Amino acid sequence: MTGSAIFTTRIPAPLHCVMEGIAEAAVALSRVIRQGEKGGKALGAEVGTNADGDGQKALDVQADGLFLEALRRAGVRWYASEEQDEAVALNPSGCLAVALDPLDGSSNIDTNVSIGTIFSVFKARETAEASFLRPATEQIAGGYIIYGPRTCMAVTFGNGVQMYTLNPDSGRFELDRDNLTLPRESREFAINASNYRHWPQPVRAYIDDCLAGTDGPREANFNMRWIASLVAETHRILMRGGIFLYPADGRKGYEHGRLRMLYECAPIAFLIEQAGGRATDGCEPIMGTSPGQLHQRTPFVFGSTDMVARVATYHDLPETEVSALFGNRGLFRA
Repeated sequence: MTGSAIFTTRIPAPLHCVMEGIAEAAVALSRVIRQGEKGGKALGAEVGTNADGDGQKALDVQADGLFLEALRRAGVRWYASEEQDEAVALNPSGCLAVALDPLDGSSNIDTNVSIGTIFSVFKARETAEASFLRPATEQIAGGYIIYGPRTCMAVTFGNGVQMYTLNPDSGRFELDRDNLTLPRESREFAINASNYRHWPQPVRAYIDDCLAGTDGPREANFNMRWIASLVAETHRILMRGGIFLYPADGRKGYEHGRLRMLYECAPIAFLIEQAGGRATDGCEPIMGTSPGQLHQRTPFVFGSTDMVARVATYHDLPETEVSALFGNRGLFRA
């Protein structure tokens, strides 16, 4: 049982082959995650650092190997991974390039919280740099796999979002929801509030107004969520709406944001916008941005359109207004 998917959208044969390779590796990884310590290895064990100095877990490295080999068999020309220092040349005759975060949320491995894989597909060019360092609008496919109570794949080929669920008996991803649209309205936001003191003032002001509840300018009560797994946050927002914020902040190494443009933000932005949402760096659309290097980071805000647009508006306010107590931002009363 190697794993495959029943894709309901008609896509070119090379892309179909690549998607089958992604599905194959995802099924194998899902099996490893289900086995846990029974597989004979401590999946959450520290084994080193990646190109940007982030700690690597044993499962990070194993996941990277599974996807690399599956995509090699699928004929991919260039493979870029968060776990690799440089892009890897796989098949010189291939016509597609895949950028991938093999295991998102690896800090959650030992706690059995949902983790995932994020992927993005481009048409290959002569060099790896030309294949990947390009506008996010040039993606031809993007999505994620979430390994939770169910293993699911959300994917877009540029004409809406489809959700597939892994049938553990057949080892195949089967269509669960077609033309998925995220809810326009929500009262949920996701952010790591422990970093409040480091955030830029517009982000503090936005969160202050949410926390003020019915007494504040939003005149509504909000709930906060934080899973520390981008895939899990994205999955919840696709299902229930809301907003995710990971701003740049004042800490060393976070001045330009923390999430990778190529491996995380571009594919999630592609997916969210195809589902009717919006994705920005806090102000500017992610889909209009090109990374300058493979591991470039960016601030990231995405979710229901109106909520994301409101964050951008806070950045346009005068300093005196975003620094004021929430009650003085009367123009934001819902």
